[in-house]
Amino acid sequence: MIRYARSGDHPAIAAVVEAAFGGPAEARLVERLRADGDTLFELVAVEADAVAGHVLFSRLWADRYEMFAALAPLAVRPDLQKTGLGSALVRAGLESAKEFGAHGVIVLGHPAYYPRFGFAAETAAKVSSPYAGQPGFMALALEPGAFDAPMTVAYPDAFAG
Repeated sequence: MIRYARSGDHPAIAAVVEAAFGGPAEARLVERLRADGDTLFELVAVEADAVAGHVLFSRLWADRYEMFAALAPLAVRPDLQKTGLGSALVRAGLESAKEFGAHGVIVLGHPAYYPRFGFAAETAAKVSSPYAGQPGFMALALEPGAFDAPMTVAYPDAFAG
């Protein structure tokens, strides 16, 4: 089952994120995004009444009127990785991002994983950001033409460390 995260899920989310990334850095990112009020939404995958996966979408600040989101991080409990749980979270997250009014989503992620959802480096080619040009910097338009014109995006402060 995939649902929106609740505050009572936060300790379990931290444990899943830390286990998935092999350390606390990404879990601290999640905590800081929450503390700074920069989360757009979070989803959790629940298996056997326990949080087994998590995805967070935060708002990006763009030099245009439309809203854009960042997908990060995505985490699945290590024993459940490669079972489709992460893909289900991403797909559900992209649908929710549309409902929240996002025109496009940007990810800095594994270049072999995110293209299956439609993310492409070529789509992000006109986006200026601190991460632009990195192989894993990809975008997905949720609305037609979302990335057709050059744009600059700023990430929440939490991403700076």
